[in-house]
Amino acid sequence: MTLRDGTDEKYKWNLCDIYPDDEAWERDYNRAGELKSRFAAYKGKIGESPDTLLECLRLADEADELLSALTAYSRMRRDEDNSIGKYQGMSDRAADIAAETDAEQAFIEPEIIGIGREKIDGFLKVNPDLGVYAHYFDTLLRVKKHTKSREEEKLLAMSAPLAEAPGEIFSMFNNADIRFGGITDENNEKKELTLGNYGMFLESRSIEVRKAAFETVHGRYKEYVNTLAAAFGSNIKSNVFYAKARNYPSSIEMFLFEDDVNVNVYMNLIEEVGKAIPALSRYLETRKKLLGLDELHMYDLYTPLVEDTIGRIPYEDAKNLVLKACEPLGDEYTGALKNALDGRWVDVYESPGKTPGAFSWGSLSAHPFVLLNYHDRIDDLFTLIHEIGHAMHSFNSNNTQPTVYKSYPIFTAEVASAVNENLLLHYLLNITDDDKKRAFLLNYKLDGIRTTVFRQTMFAEFELNIHNKYESGVPITAELLCEEYLKLNQKYYAPAAVPDELISYEWARIPHFYSSFYVYQYATGYSAAEKLAAGVLSGDNNARDRYTGFLKSGGSDYPLKLLAGAGVDLSDGAAFAETMKGFSETLDEFERLAAAI
Repeated sequence: MTLRDGTDEKYKWNLCDIYPDDEAWERDYNRAGELKSRFAAYKGKIGESPDTLLECLRLADEADELLSALTAYSRMRRDEDNSIGKYQGMSDRAADIAAETDAEQAFIEPEIIGIGREKIDGFLKVNPDLGVYAHYFDTLLRVKKHTKSREEEKLLAMSAPLAEAPGEIFSMFNNADIRFGGITDENNEKKELTLGNYGMFLESRSIEVRKAAFETVHGRYKEYVNTLAAAFGSNIKSNVFYAKARNYPSSIEMFLFEDDVNVNVYMNLIEEVGKAIPALSRYLETRKKLLGLDELHMYDLYTPLVEDTIGRIPYEDAKNLVLKACEPLGDEYTGALKNALDGRWVDVYESPGKTPGAFSWGSLSAHPFVLLNYHDRIDDLFTLIHEIGHAMHSFNSNNTQPTVYKSYPIFTAEVASAVNENLLLHYLLNITDDDKKRAFLLNYKLDGIRTTVFRQTMFAEFELNIHNKYESGVPITAELLCEEYLKLNQKYYAPAAVPDELISYEWARIPHFYSSFYVYQYATGYSAAEKLAAGVLSGDNNARDRYTGFLKSGGSDYPLKLLAGAGVDLSDGAAFAETMKGFSETLDEFERLAAAI
C-alpha cells in the first residue's frame, strides 16, 4: 500500500476546489456562526408577508450551501487519513455547527405548516419569486401531521448529533481501528488484509486463500460482536424514537414517507426477488459445478467462473473505457465527464488510514468528488463508472436546480450509477467477439445482479425484520442479530450453498445499515436503470433526452414521479419481475457458453 505522500497528485482529488486551504474553511466556519444567529429575527414572523417568508427561505438556502461546503471539505479531508486528529476535529465541528443551525431554523417548517395551504397559495400569487419553493411547500404541508411544535422541533433538531453517534462510532471502528493482520496469498506471499483488498482475496482461485480471508475478517468482527450489536441496536432505537415522536406507524413508513414511496414498493421488491430464488439457486449450482466443488461456501461466491482474459485495467485505461461506454449519453454528458476524470475530481488509490470502499460526495456550491480504492481490477472499473454516475448526477443537478432542489433523494441516486454500469457492460460485450471473454462478462453481470439485487434485497429484508422485532418489544441483542441474519442467508442461499456459521456476523461490518432503509434502493435503482439504459442504447434521442433531463431534475419532485417522467414505472412489481427474468435469460446464455469453452 503506497503512502499518500508518494501518490502522484493527478490521482488525488483536489479539495482546493472547495476551499484553497484550512484557513479559508475557518473563515467560512465563522461566517456560519453569523448566519446561524440571523434566523432569530424571523421567528414567529414568516407568516406576516410573502417577502418575509422569501427572505427567510433564501437565508436557509445560503446556510445550506455554506454548511454543505464546511461538512464536505472536513469530512473528505478526514477520509484521506482517518487517523489525523485535526480533520476529525474539523469534521466534528462542522457537524456541530450544522446541528446548531438546524436547531435555530427549526421554527421554519412548523410555521410554514401553521400558515396553511390557503395562505401559502395567496403568498405565491402575490410574490411569484416564491414559486421556486412550490414543491417544497407541498412536501411540508403533506407532513403536517408529523411535524411538532416549534420548541419540540428545536429539541429534535438539537438531538441530531446523538442520533448520528451509532454511525460515527461504527465508522471510526471500521475505518480507523480494526485490523486484520496478514494473510498468505496463492503465491505463498504474506499480504496485509484490509477492507479495501478483502474482495480481491475472495476472488482468488485458491480455496484456502478465500476461506482464510473470509474466516479472518468475520472472525475479527465476531470478537467485537457485542460492542457492534450495541451500536447497531442504538441506531434502531434512534429510528423508533423519531418515528414515535413524529407519529409514524413504524420506522419504515417514516423513512419512505419523505420520498412519497409507498411501503408496497419495498414489499413488492422482497416478494418478486423472493420468487426468483430458484433462479439464484440454479446459478449457485452452476457456480459449484464450474468451480469443481463438492460444497459451495459463502467464500466461494465471488470467484470468477471463467478465466479473466480481460486482465488488469490500469486507471488510465479505465478512464478511456468509461468515456467510450458513456458516448450514447451525448456530447454534453461526455464533455463534462472528461473534465471530471481529468480535473482531479477522483481520489484513486488506497493508502494507510484512507476510508475504504468508494463513494461520490461534495458540496452544493462546487463540483462533486469521487473516492476510490483502485486496484486495477474489472470490479474497480465498474466501481469507477458507478461512482462517476453519481458525480455526474450531482453535477447536472447542481448546475440546473436552485439550492432547495440540488440534493436529490437517495431513491433516485442509485439509478444514475446503475445506468452507467449497464452502459459499460453493453459496451464491453459489444466490442468482444471472443466466447471466453463474453462468458466472463456475462458471469460478471450475473454476479452484479446477485450482489446488487438479491443481496441488497436480503439486506433490506433483514433491516425490516429487525425493526419490526424491536417495535414489537423484542430487545436487540447480538444473538438476535446473528440468528436473523443467518436465517436469511439460509433462505437466499441454501441448499445450493452452505451458509457458514461465520456469515451470521456479516451484518456487523455493513456500513449501510447505519443509513436506515437505504439498501433496498440499490435494487430498485438497478431495475429502473436497466429500462432507462435500454432506451438510451436504442438510439432513441427522446429516451436519451428524458434520461438526461432526469439527471438535471435533482429533488424537484418525488422520486417515483421523476422516474415516471424518464420512462419507468415502479408503482408495482413489474419492473422487479422483469429484472429477475433478465437474470434467468442471462444465466441461460452463460450456461451455453460455459459448456462450450
